[in-house]
Amino acid sequence: MKRLPKILAIVLALLAVFYLCAEAYPKQKQASDAIGAESWQILWDSDGSASVPDAPPERVLRSPDWADMREDTDPPPRPAGTQWAWVRIDIPQLSWTIPAVMMQKVHGRDVMVYTEYRELFDAHRQYRYSMNNLLLPLRTEDSGGSLYLRMKITDPRPGIVEEVSFGSFYQLLTEYLNQDLLDVMLGGAFVLIGGVMLVCALFLNRAYIKSWLALCFVILSIGLLVISYSPFLFTLYPAYGGVLQRLFDVSLFTLLPSFLYFFQAIFGNGYRNAVLHLSRIQLIYSSFCLLLLVGNVLTGERYFSIYYLLTTTVLGVLMIADLSVLLVCTISYSLQRNKDAWIFNGGLAVFAGIGVFELLRYYATNELYDLYWWKWGMVVFVISMIVVLGRRFAETHNQVLEYAKELERFNNELQRSEKMEIISELAASVAHEVRNPLQVTRGFLQLLGERSAVSDKAYIEMALDELDRASGIITDFLTFAKPGAENVKPLSISEEFRHIEGVLTPLASIHHGKIMLDIEPDLYVKGNSSKFKQAFINMIKNSIEALPDEDGKIAVRATRENGEVVIRIRDNGIGMAPEVLKRLGEPYFSNKTKGTGLGLMVTFRIVEAMQGTLTFDSKKGAGTEATVRIPESSE
Repeated sequence: MKRLPKILAIVLALLAVFYLCAEAYPKQKQASDAIGAESWQILWDSDGSASVPDAPPERVLRSPDWADMREDTDPPPRPAGTQWAWVRIDIPQLSWTIPAVMMQKVHGRDVMVYTEYRELFDAHRQYRYSMNNLLLPLRTEDSGGSLYLRMKITDPRPGIVEEVSFGSFYQLLTEYLNQDLLDVMLGGAFVLIGGVMLVCALFLNRAYIKSWLALCFVILSIGLLVISYSPFLFTLYPAYGGVLQRLFDVSLFTLLPSFLYFFQAIFGNGYRNAVLHLSRIQLIYSSFCLLLLVGNVLTGERYFSIYYLLTTTVLGVLMIADLSVLLVCTISYSLQRNKDAWIFNGGLAVFAGIGVFELLRYYATNELYDLYWWKWGMVVFVISMIVVLGRRFAETHNQVLEYAKELERFNNELQRSEKMEIISELAASVAHEVRNPLQVTRGFLQLLGERSAVSDKAYIEMALDELDRASGIITDFLTFAKPGAENVKPLSISEEFRHIEGVLTPLASIHHGKIMLDIEPDLYVKGNSSKFKQAFINMIKNSIEALPDEDGKIAVRATRENGEVVIRIRDNGIGMAPEVLKRLGEPYFSNKTKGTGLGLMVTFRIVEAMQGTLTFDSKKGAGTEATVRIPESSE
């Protein structure tokens, strides 16, 4: 049940991504009253020039060399030295109040659109971008005529124009805006997220800043790539097309090193520092590409073919190598049951798979394929990176909390040790000074008892008992002050507990309880026999005194675990509250009416002297279990 919210969140996120992908994917045109042009004609303009005519010249209108084309057919061979071409599209009968034509993905530069007698559109671009989406209003009197497109074609491709529709201006406007607007919104969302994260970086701890900034630049680069790749802004703001192209290049050059550095910050340098070397190579090559970009701008794109080869073709191959290496690394981390690697690998697998597929298809079609799915692969991948970084932050926070608890525990142990040291020194000095007077007093009381009347002997016996009790307390003080046992030797656990059972069985019977032993054979520890018995008699005696009035049980079990002898003493007594449990072993703390608190304090000291540990687990009304762990010794 604890994992249910996480599973639901993952499922909802995946459904949201799939829904957006399905909505954004270019669909077949829905049934409407719009009319599509199924074919058009092309004419290579051998006498073409860069001059802009006001209308199609007569030689174009009356040329017999027009060749029919469809969306999926190749243009006729281009005459040598010819760059310009004309495309003629027949206009159907226009019955709409405000008619218009929408031409999708017109592949050419410096596009101009005419009817037979007037100019409709003119886009002279001083940059290399050859994809246009056009929406142009028409007039009713244009019915039955023709549209003429004049453009410079750098890479002849099937159809030259992919789709042409005539219809109502407002209906086509809605479709026109919906085509690539989602790309701009998606990229803008990434830029906003990256910007906010960049501002938040000012307030982060230095331990997080590197991975955080790397992810910031990854998200910013992806957002700018999506925005600057979309034809939407090129069509609406053609004057800024050059800026958008350079922004695309800079974002691409920034993305790859940032991505590799983020991976390195999260998962390390990889096998034989493969990721480290790859990130350095990518950083150097991206810096080289930035210098090429500056040179390309300063030279007016005179050497564009070289720039394109090095920053598109070579960089694309290097990107495939980057993604392939990272995919292999994350698979190896996933096999090591690294949950972060599983999440990262899932996102990377989607992105890398889509990226490699689209790049291979792009080059296989002589760079005629329009990349589309890469941005959605990036969405999935960015989500996985954010989840991984969030998990790292959460783990670090949990570690800080755990360290704080450990520090508090160590401080408590230190205070307890210092307190015990002070008390032990005081106890030793007091015990030595008090024991001798007590022995003398006891001797005189015994002499008086021999000469006293029978009626006075009862009082003298009571005084002697109290002196014996005081002597026992002093003995506990001395044991506490100097728990290091003399005469240390291997002790057989089974023999020691048989003696302890024999001593305490009568007391247990008085309290309507019984002691049950379950001791593994051949268990030995190093210690002093009398001190060992004293420690466990104290614990079992406390258990006996806490037993219920009927059917009391004390189970003593000794086992061997990982080189230690583990002794567990469990009773079904009244148990202890958590606040009492925390104070066990404190000097002079006792929940008994006549208790001094020295018994358990001495027990703790004896166990510590044997290099062991003593812990208690108890619940009010459910009994108590004491666990002692002592290093095992050979016989």
